[in-house]
Amino acid sequence: MALSRRNFIKKACLSSACICGFNTISGVNTSNNAEMPDDDRSAVMFQKWISEILTNLDNNLPETEICKLVKSASLAHYQNLNMDISLASYIGKMNDFIRFIEKEWGWKFSYEDNGKVILADENKSACVCPLINKSEGIKYPALCFCSEGFAEMMFSKVNGSPVKATVISSIQRGNEKCVYRITLKE
Repeated sequence: MALSRRNFIKKACLSSACICGFNTISGVNTSNNAEMPDDDRSAVMFQKWISEILTNLDNNLPETEICKLVKSASLAHYQNLNMDISLASYIGKMNDFIRFIEKEWGWKFSYEDNGKVILADENKSACVCPLINKSEGIKYPALCFCSEGFAEMMFSKVNGSPVKATVISSIQRGNEKCVYRITLKE
């Protein structure tokens, strides 16, 4: 089952990640908490809690620790989207997978080190993370570690062995576009 960019974002927005904490980031109106049912008020509290963590991570932890924490959270998103099932037909077929992403998601790819390194450019002028409310203008650079983790799991599944993903350019970090360096391990 191929996963289009549109379905990916739709599933991401319906995923437990959004429910458990990121709706504040994505623009949910939380101004009338007292009028909400208890479950909704609890969800709003979790959303604000997560937003505060993301806002303040840089002030309290070294980048290596932030990376470990946020990158590990990408597993919940990956599993919620059933990515292993979606990627099953691409296992061992990296070129087919890349052609799919180019066609369906509009990404651009280039290669370094005789094809052992893939540069994956999302080819968008705005952050496409479904957890970000672009109208707020707030940047959450730590979320890029989640993208790294997700990309590692996705490309590792297709590669059939572990890869290393690094966000080398990010709109959330002030760059013009989002680019990943995917290093295939031998």
